[in-house]
Amino acid sequence: MVVGEASGDILAEGLIKALQNRFDHLEIEGIAGPRMQALGAKSLFPMEQLAVMGLVEPLKRLPQLLKIRRGLRRYFIQDPPDLFVGIDSPDFNLGLEIALKAKGIPTLHYVSPSVWAWRQGRIKKIARAVDHMLTLLPFEASFYAEHQIPVTFVGHPLADQIPLQVDGAAAKKALGFSLEDQVVALLPGSRGGEVRLLGPLFLQAAKWCFQRRRTLKFVIPAAGALRERELQTQLEEFADLPVTLINGNAHQVLAAADIVLIASGTATLEAMLFKKPMVVAYKMAGLSYAIFSRMLHTPWVSLPNLLAQQELVPEILQDAATPEALGGALLQYFDDSLMQDHLVRQFFEAHQRLRRNASERAADAVCALLQAKKVE
Repeated sequence: MVVGEASGDILAEGLIKALQNRFDHLEIEGIAGPRMQALGAKSLFPMEQLAVMGLVEPLKRLPQLLKIRRGLRRYFIQDPPDLFVGIDSPDFNLGLEIALKAKGIPTLHYVSPSVWAWRQGRIKKIARAVDHMLTLLPFEASFYAEHQIPVTFVGHPLADQIPLQVDGAAAKKALGFSLEDQVVALLPGSRGGEVRLLGPLFLQAAKWCFQRRRTLKFVIPAAGALRERELQTQLEEFADLPVTLINGNAHQVLAAADIVLIASGTATLEAMLFKKPMVVAYKMAGLSYAIFSRMLHTPWVSLPNLLAQQELVPEILQDAATPEALGGALLQYFDDSLMQDHLVRQFFEAHQRLRRNASERAADAVCALLQAKKVE
Protein backbone atom coordinates (compact mmCIF):
# COMPACT_ATOMS: atom_id res chain seq x y z
CA MET A 1 0.00 0.00 0.00
CA VAL A 2 1.17 3.50 -0.82
CA VAL A 3 -0.46 6.64 0.61
CA GLY A 4 0.73 10.20 0.15
CA GLU A 5 -1.16 12.24 2.72
CA ALA A 6 -3.32 12.14 5.83
CA SER A 7 -6.62 11.50 4.02
CA GLY A 8 -5.13 8.41 2.35
CA ASP A 9 -3.83 7.21 5.71
CA ILE A 10 -7.39 7.36 7.08
CA LEU A 11 -8.78 5.36 4.15
CA ALA A 12 -6.00 2.80 4.47
CA GLU A 13 -6.65 2.43 8.21
CA GLY A 14 -10.26 1.41 7.58
CA LEU A 15 -9.31 -0.99 4.81
CA ILE A 16 -6.56 -2.61 6.87
CA LYS A 17 -8.90 -3.15 9.81
CA ALA A 18 -11.46 -4.79 7.51
CA LEU A 19 -8.79 -7.02 5.96
CA GLN A 20 -7.32 -7.99 9.33
CA ASN A 21 -10.74 -9.41 10.24
CA ARG A 22 -10.58 -11.65 7.15
CA PHE A 23 -6.98 -12.85 7.12
CA ASP A 24 -5.08 -14.54 9.93
CA HIS A 25 -1.78 -13.27 8.55
CA LEU A 26 -1.59 -9.95 6.75
CA GLU A 27 1.65 -8.17 5.83
CA ILE A 28 1.45 -4.59 4.60
CA GLU A 29 4.38 -2.51 3.43
CA GLY A 30 4.99 0.45 1.17
CA ILE A 31 4.50 4.07 2.25
CA ALA A 32 2.38 4.27 5.37
CA GLY A 33 1.09 7.07 7.55
CA PRO A 34 0.89 6.94 11.35
CA ARG A 35 -2.56 5.29 11.40
CA MET A 36 -1.37 2.50 9.12
CA GLN A 37 1.83 2.03 11.10
CA ALA A 38 -0.19 1.73 14.31
CA LEU A 39 -1.85 -1.31 12.70
CA GLY A 40 1.50 -2.87 11.83
CA ALA A 41 2.17 -1.52 8.32
CA LYS A 42 5.83 -1.06 7.40
CA SER A 43 6.77 2.26 5.80
CA LEU A 44 9.75 2.18 3.47
CA PHE A 45 9.76 5.97 3.01
CA PRO A 46 8.18 8.83 5.02
CA MET A 47 4.67 9.65 3.84
CA GLU A 48 5.34 13.39 4.12
CA GLN A 49 7.77 13.25 1.19
CA LEU A 50 4.84 12.63 -1.16
CA ALA A 51 2.60 15.45 0.12
CA VAL A 52 2.99 18.18 -2.52
CA MET A 53 0.29 20.41 -4.03
CA GLY A 54 -0.40 22.13 -7.34
CA LEU A 55 0.80 21.39 -10.85
CA VAL A 56 4.10 23.24 -10.99
CA GLU A 57 5.25 22.82 -7.39
CA PRO A 58 5.81 19.02 -7.62
CA LEU A 59 8.35 19.66 -10.39
CA LYS A 60 10.68 21.11 -7.76
CA ARG A 61 10.56 17.79 -5.90
CA LEU A 62 10.51 15.61 -9.00
CA PRO A 63 14.01 14.07 -8.63
CA GLN A 64 13.24 13.00 -5.06
CA LEU A 65 9.79 11.64 -5.97
CA LEU A 66 11.16 9.69 -8.93
CA LYS A 67 13.90 8.23 -6.76
CA ILE A 68 11.33 7.04 -4.21
CA ARG A 69 9.18 5.51 -6.92
CA ARG A 70 12.16 3.71 -8.48
CA GLY A 71 13.05 2.35 -5.06
CA LEU A 72 9.54 1.03 -4.50
CA ARG A 73 9.39 -0.47 -8.00
CA ARG A 74 12.64 -2.37 -7.47
CA TYR A 75 11.57 -3.52 -4.03
CA PHE A 76 8.19 -4.87 -5.10
CA ILE A 77 9.45 -6.49 -8.30
CA GLN A 78 12.22 -8.28 -6.40
CA ASP A 79 9.76 -9.48 -3.76
CA PRO A 80 6.31 -9.40 -5.41
CA PRO A 81 3.33 -8.77 -3.13
CA ASP A 82 0.05 -10.62 -3.60
CA LEU A 83 -1.57 -7.26 -4.34
CA PHE A 84 -0.55 -3.63 -4.66
CA VAL A 85 -3.01 -0.99 -3.44
CA GLY A 86 -2.38 2.62 -4.42
CA ILE A 87 -4.46 4.96 -2.29
CA ASP A 88 -5.08 8.33 -3.93
CA SER A 89 -1.84 10.26 -4.90
CA PRO A 90 -2.48 9.35 -8.57
CA ASP A 91 0.46 11.18 -10.10
CA PHE A 92 2.76 9.05 -7.99
CA ASN A 93 0.83 5.79 -7.76
CA LEU A 94 -0.39 5.31 -11.32
CA GLY A 95 3.13 5.21 -12.73
CA LEU A 96 4.15 2.70 -10.10
CA GLU A 97 1.04 0.62 -10.78
CA ILE A 98 1.80 0.49 -14.51
CA ALA A 99 5.27 -0.92 -13.81
CA LEU A 100 4.00 -3.48 -11.30
CA LYS A 101 1.02 -4.59 -13.39
CA ALA A 102 3.35 -5.17 -16.34
CA LYS A 103 5.26 -7.62 -14.14
CA GLY A 104 2.10 -9.55 -13.29
CA ILE A 105 1.45 -7.97 -9.88
CA PRO A 106 -2.30 -7.29 -9.37
CA THR A 107 -3.06 -3.62 -8.79
CA LEU A 108 -6.01 -1.92 -7.17
CA HIS A 109 -6.41 1.85 -6.91
CA TYR A 110 -8.52 3.29 -4.09
CA VAL A 111 -9.91 6.82 -4.75
CA SER A 112 -10.46 7.87 -8.31
CA PRO A 113 -8.33 10.66 -9.73
CA SER A 114 -10.53 13.54 -10.84
CA VAL A 115 -10.24 12.28 -14.41
CA TRP A 116 -13.93 13.02 -15.03
CA ALA A 117 -13.23 16.70 -14.24
CA TRP A 118 -9.90 17.42 -15.90
CA ARG A 119 -7.09 15.73 -17.85
CA GLN A 120 -9.53 13.15 -19.19
CA GLY A 121 -6.80 11.67 -21.39
CA ARG A 122 -5.48 9.99 -18.23
CA ILE A 123 -8.18 7.34 -18.58
CA LYS A 124 -5.91 5.43 -20.98
CA LYS A 125 -3.10 5.50 -18.45
CA ILE A 126 -5.46 4.35 -15.71
CA ALA A 127 -6.58 1.42 -17.86
CA ARG A 128 -2.94 0.32 -18.16
CA ALA A 129 -2.30 0.85 -14.46
CA VAL A 130 -5.15 -0.77 -12.55
CA ASP A 131 -6.90 -4.11 -12.46
CA HIS A 132 -9.69 -2.57 -10.40
CA MET A 133 -10.70 0.95 -9.38
CA LEU A 134 -12.52 1.79 -6.14
CA THR A 135 -14.46 5.05 -6.17
CA LEU A 136 -15.83 7.03 -3.26
CA LEU A 137 -18.50 8.85 -5.26
CA PRO A 138 -21.29 7.36 -7.38
CA PHE A 139 -20.81 9.45 -10.53
CA GLU A 140 -17.16 8.38 -10.69
CA ALA A 141 -18.10 4.71 -11.03
CA SER A 142 -20.35 5.51 -14.00
CA PHE A 143 -17.44 7.19 -15.77
CA TYR A 144 -15.18 4.15 -15.39
CA ALA A 145 -17.92 1.75 -16.44
CA GLU A 146 -18.34 3.75 -19.64
CA HIS A 147 -14.63 3.20 -20.35
CA GLN A 148 -14.74 -0.55 -19.57
CA ILE A 149 -12.49 -0.29 -16.52
CA PRO A 150 -13.47 -2.66 -13.66
CA VAL A 151 -14.85 -0.47 -10.90
CA THR A 152 -16.69 -0.61 -7.57
CA PHE A 153 -18.43 2.33 -5.88
CA VAL A 154 -17.73 1.71 -2.20
CA GLY A 155 -19.13 4.89 -0.70
CA HIS A 156 -17.11 7.15 1.56
CA PRO A 157 -15.69 6.00 4.92
CA LEU A 158 -16.32 9.44 6.37
CA ALA A 159 -20.03 9.03 5.65
CA ASP A 160 -19.90 5.83 7.72
CA GLN A 161 -17.94 7.40 10.57
CA ILE A 162 -19.85 10.66 10.92
CA PRO A 163 -23.36 10.20 12.36
CA LEU A 164 -26.32 11.42 10.33
CA GLN A 165 -27.10 13.80 13.18
CA VAL A 166 -24.48 15.38 15.42
CA ASP A 167 -24.78 17.13 18.78
CA GLY A 168 -23.67 20.65 17.92
CA ALA A 169 -24.55 21.99 21.35
CA ALA A 170 -22.28 19.48 23.10
CA ALA A 171 -19.45 20.31 20.69
CA LYS A 172 -19.82 24.03 21.35
CA LYS A 173 -19.71 23.41 25.08
CA ALA A 174 -16.64 21.19 24.78
CA LEU A 175 -14.78 23.94 22.91
CA GLY A 176 -15.72 26.59 25.47
CA PHE A 177 -18.43 28.35 23.47
CA SER A 178 -21.91 29.16 24.70
CA LEU A 179 -24.99 27.94 22.85
CA GLU A 180 -25.74 31.56 21.88
CA ASP A 181 -22.32 32.12 20.27
CA GLN A 182 -22.28 32.38 16.49
CA VAL A 183 -19.26 30.27 15.58
CA VAL A 184 -17.42 30.40 12.27
CA ALA A 185 -14.88 27.63 11.62
CA LEU A 186 -11.88 28.49 9.45
CA LEU A 187 -10.26 25.53 7.67
CA PRO A 188 -7.46 26.78 5.39
CA GLY A 189 -6.18 23.30 4.52
CA SER A 190 -3.77 20.70 5.83
CA ARG A 191 -0.76 21.29 3.57
CA GLY A 192 1.88 23.90 4.27
CA GLY A 193 1.32 25.60 0.93
CA GLU A 194 -2.40 25.88 1.57
CA VAL A 195 -1.91 27.39 5.01
CA ARG A 196 0.59 29.92 3.67
CA LEU A 197 -1.77 31.03 0.89
CA LEU A 198 -5.14 30.70 2.57
CA GLY A 199 -4.42 31.25 6.28
CA PRO A 200 -3.90 35.03 6.07
CA LEU A 201 -6.77 35.37 3.59
CA PHE A 202 -9.20 33.50 5.86
CA LEU A 203 -8.15 35.60 8.84
CA GLN A 204 -8.64 38.80 6.83
CA ALA A 205 -12.12 37.58 5.87
CA ALA A 206 -12.83 36.81 9.54
CA LYS A 207 -11.71 40.32 10.50
CA TRP A 208 -13.97 41.79 7.82
CA CYS A 209 -16.92 39.80 9.20
CA PHE A 210 -16.13 40.67 12.83
CA GLN A 211 -16.06 44.39 12.07
CA ARG A 212 -19.67 44.05 10.86
CA ARG A 213 -20.94 41.47 13.35
CA ARG A 214 -19.22 41.74 16.73
CA THR A 215 -20.99 38.68 18.13
CA LEU A 216 -19.02 36.27 15.94
CA LYS A 217 -16.46 33.83 17.34
CA PHE A 218 -13.90 31.99 15.20
CA VAL A 219 -12.13 28.66 15.59
CA ILE A 220 -9.35 27.03 13.57
CA PRO A 221 -8.42 23.34 13.85
CA ALA A 222 -4.75 23.06 12.89
CA ALA A 223 -3.75 19.91 11.00
CA GLY A 224 -0.87 18.96 13.29
CA ALA A 225 1.77 20.74 15.36
CA LEU A 226 3.62 22.26 12.39
CA ARG A 227 0.47 23.83 10.92
CA GLU A 228 -0.44 25.05 14.42
CA ARG A 229 2.86 26.92 14.70
CA GLU A 230 2.42 28.44 11.25
CA LEU A 231 -1.11 29.60 12.06
CA GLN A 232 -0.03 30.93 15.44
CA THR A 233 2.51 33.13 13.66
CA GLN A 234 -0.16 34.38 11.27
CA LEU A 235 -2.51 35.13 14.18
CA GLU A 236 0.00 37.58 15.67
CA GLU A 237 -1.28 40.17 13.18
CA PHE A 238 -4.89 39.64 14.30
CA ALA A 239 -4.60 40.16 18.05
CA ASP A 240 -8.07 41.73 18.38
CA LEU A 241 -9.86 38.91 16.56
CA PRO A 242 -11.65 36.35 18.82
CA VAL A 243 -10.03 33.22 17.37
CA THR A 244 -9.55 29.89 19.12
CA LEU A 245 -6.70 27.85 17.60
CA ILE A 246 -6.56 24.18 18.47
CA ASN A 247 -4.41 21.28 17.33
CA GLY A 248 -6.61 18.74 15.55
CA ASN A 249 -10.21 17.99 16.56
CA ALA A 250 -11.47 19.12 13.15
CA HIS A 251 -14.61 17.03 13.51
CA GLN A 252 -15.47 18.57 16.86
CA VAL A 253 -14.87 22.01 15.36
CA LEU A 254 -17.18 21.24 12.44
CA ALA A 255 -19.83 19.93 14.81
CA ALA A 256 -19.66 23.13 16.86
CA ALA A 257 -19.62 25.57 13.93
CA ASP A 258 -22.61 27.42 12.59
CA ILE A 259 -20.89 28.38 9.32
CA VAL A 260 -17.61 27.22 7.75
CA LEU A 261 -15.02 28.95 5.57
CA ILE A 262 -13.07 26.13 4.00
CA ALA A 263 -10.40 25.23 1.47
CA SER A 264 -11.58 23.12 -1.45
CA GLY A 265 -10.75 19.46 -0.94
CA THR A 266 -11.81 16.48 1.16
CA ALA A 267 -12.64 18.78 4.08
CA THR A 268 -15.62 20.16 2.13
CA LEU A 269 -17.08 16.67 2.17
CA GLU A 270 -16.59 16.50 5.94
CA ALA A 271 -18.32 19.86 6.38
CA MET A 272 -21.18 18.57 4.21
CA LEU A 273 -21.49 15.40 6.30
CA PHE A 274 -21.73 17.60 9.39
CA LYS A 275 -24.54 19.49 7.56
CA LYS A 276 -22.74 22.83 7.79
CA PRO A 277 -23.35 25.74 5.41
CA MET A 278 -20.01 26.67 3.92
CA VAL A 279 -18.09 29.01 1.68
CA VAL A 280 -15.45 27.21 -0.37
CA ALA A 281 -12.27 29.03 -1.36
CA TYR A 282 -8.97 28.14 -2.94
CA LYS A 283 -5.78 29.71 -4.21
CA MET A 284 -2.73 28.17 -5.80
CA ALA A 285 0.38 29.42 -7.58
CA GLY A 286 -0.60 31.53 -10.58
CA LEU A 287 0.85 29.24 -13.24
CA SER A 288 -0.69 26.15 -11.66
CA TYR A 289 -4.11 27.81 -11.63
CA ALA A 290 -3.77 28.97 -15.24
CA ILE A 291 -3.06 25.40 -16.35
CA PHE A 292 -5.68 23.84 -14.08
CA SER A 293 -8.52 26.17 -15.08
CA ARG A 294 -7.97 25.48 -18.78
CA MET A 295 -8.12 21.71 -18.24
CA LEU A 296 -11.25 21.72 -16.07
CA HIS A 297 -14.29 19.97 -17.58
CA THR A 298 -16.77 20.73 -14.79
CA PRO A 299 -18.23 24.02 -13.56
CA TRP A 300 -17.57 23.11 -9.91
CA VAL A 301 -14.59 22.06 -7.80
CA SER A 302 -16.12 21.40 -4.35
CA LEU A 303 -17.50 17.99 -3.51
CA PRO A 304 -20.92 19.18 -2.27
CA ASN A 305 -21.55 20.88 -5.61
CA LEU A 306 -20.15 17.98 -7.63
CA LEU A 307 -22.37 15.49 -5.80
CA ALA A 308 -25.44 17.64 -6.31
CA GLN A 309 -24.45 18.61 -9.87
CA GLN A 310 -25.51 22.15 -9.01
CA GLU A 311 -24.13 25.05 -7.03
CA LEU A 312 -25.29 24.46 -3.50
CA VAL A 313 -22.45 26.39 -1.86
CA PRO A 314 -20.45 29.36 -3.16
CA GLU A 315 -17.01 28.64 -4.62
CA ILE A 316 -14.72 31.67 -4.57
CA LEU A 317 -11.41 30.91 -6.24
CA GLN A 318 -8.04 32.47 -6.98
CA ASP A 319 -8.20 36.25 -7.67
CA ALA A 320 -11.91 36.37 -6.80
CA ALA A 321 -11.08 35.16 -3.29
CA THR A 322 -10.83 38.48 -1.48
CA PRO A 323 -11.63 39.12 2.20
CA GLU A 324 -14.70 41.11 1.16
CA ALA A 325 -16.04 38.40 -1.17
CA LEU A 326 -15.50 35.62 1.37
CA GLY A 327 -16.85 37.69 4.23
CA GLY A 328 -19.95 38.75 2.33
CA ALA A 329 -20.77 35.15 1.42
CA LEU A 330 -20.32 34.06 5.05
CA LEU A 331 -22.56 36.77 6.48
CA GLN A 332 -25.27 36.01 3.94
CA TYR A 333 -25.84 32.67 5.65
CA PHE A 334 -26.50 34.36 8.99
CA ASP A 335 -29.10 36.57 7.32
CA ASP A 336 -30.89 33.77 5.43
CA SER A 337 -32.18 30.90 7.58
CA LEU A 338 -34.15 29.44 4.66
CA MET A 339 -30.90 29.00 2.71
CA GLN A 340 -29.38 27.21 5.69
CA ASP A 341 -32.38 24.88 6.06
CA HIS A 342 -32.29 24.01 2.35
CA LEU A 343 -28.60 23.13 2.54
CA VAL A 344 -29.08 20.93 5.61
CA ARG A 345 -31.75 18.91 3.79
CA GLN A 346 -29.59 18.53 0.69
CA PHE A 347 -26.56 17.50 2.76
CA PHE A 348 -28.59 14.93 4.70
CA GLU A 349 -29.70 13.24 1.48
CA ALA A 350 -26.13 13.23 0.12
CA HIS A 351 -24.87 11.70 3.38
CA GLN A 352 -27.34 8.84 3.04
CA ARG A 353 -26.20 8.14 -0.54
CA LEU A 354 -22.55 7.90 0.53
CA ARG A 355 -23.16 5.77 3.64
CA ARG A 356 -22.26 2.32 2.22
CA ASN A 357 -19.90 0.70 4.77
CA ALA A 358 -17.01 1.68 2.53
CA SER A 359 -14.12 -0.11 4.23
CA GLU A 360 -15.93 -3.44 4.16
CA ARG A 361 -16.92 -2.98 0.52
CA ALA A 362 -13.32 -2.09 -0.32
CA ALA A 363 -12.14 -5.23 1.50
CA ASP A 364 -14.68 -7.25 -0.51
CA ALA A 365 -13.14 -5.91 -3.72
CA VAL A 366 -9.61 -6.71 -2.51
CA CYS A 367 -10.60 -10.28 -1.70
CA ALA A 368 -12.40 -10.71 -5.03
CA LEU A 369 -9.38 -9.47 -6.97
CA LEU A 370 -7.01 -11.74 -5.02
CA GLN A 371 -9.29 -14.71 -5.70
CA ALA A 372 -9.61 -13.88 -9.39
CA LYS A 373 -5.84 -13.61 -9.81
CA LYS A 374 -5.37 -16.85 -7.89
CA VAL A 375 -7.74 -18.65 -10.30
CA GLU A 376 -5.86 -17.26 -13.31
